[in-house]
Amino acid sequence: MANTILSVENINVYYGNIHAVHDISFHVNEGEVVTLIGANGAGKSTNLKTISGLLRSKTGDIVYNGKSIKTMPAHKIVAEGLAHVPEGRRVFLRMSVEENLEMGGYTQPGSTIQPNLEKVFELFPRLKERRRQMAGTLSGGEQQMLAMGRALMSGAKMLMLDEPSMGLSPLLVQEIFDIIRDLHKQGLTILLVEQNAQMALSVADRAYVLETGRIFMEGTGAELLTNERVQHAYLGG
Repeated sequence: MANTILSVENINVYYGNIHAVHDISFHVNEGEVVTLIGANGAGKSTNLKTISGLLRSKTGDIVYNGKSIKTMPAHKIVAEGLAHVPEGRRVFLRMSVEENLEMGGYTQPGSTIQPNLEKVFELFPRLKERRRQMAGTLSGGEQQMLAMGRALMSGAKMLMLDEPSMGLSPLLVQEIFDIIRDLHKQGLTILLVEQNAQMALSVADRAYVLETGRIFMEGTGAELLTNERVQHAYLGG
């Protein structure tokens, strides 16, 4: 029986008077890639921000690794092993690649920094080549790699990726998704929010489709890739 690492239970999230997420419940099993797809404004990123403690739900609960994190401060959620790579990458532009990565390990014992750094450099050789370079001078794809590497420095057991392909060339999109596949093979659990539904469903074990803040469809990635409604709405079919 699959071990559920994340359970989101009946959450409702508001931006002022705007009800952005309506009674959403879903789960992620350990070792899975689960994706949330949907149009802009469907509530995908809001879900990730709520899970990571940047927003708060008015109702329900969020349970990670058997522990409620609904009211836990964001930095403590990171320390629990759940890391969020935000939309737009948000790297520290005036710090070097290596300094950015070291910042990602701030919740971890000092003894883990160097071993984790070597693991990140093995996964992202380009970051090793540019370790002394200022993050603001990197390309968009390199900044995405840096944001992912920074999250992995926290010792994450689960990674939440928000729009990792945004603004990237098709070649770099392929490279980022190859890295996601590699992380999956290594056993990392991933919750992926992605506008490129074709790519997202191709790497996902399971997926949820959001519309106007509600889940209206779920299934395996393969099932939803061949679903007529999904093809018409999100895959250009």
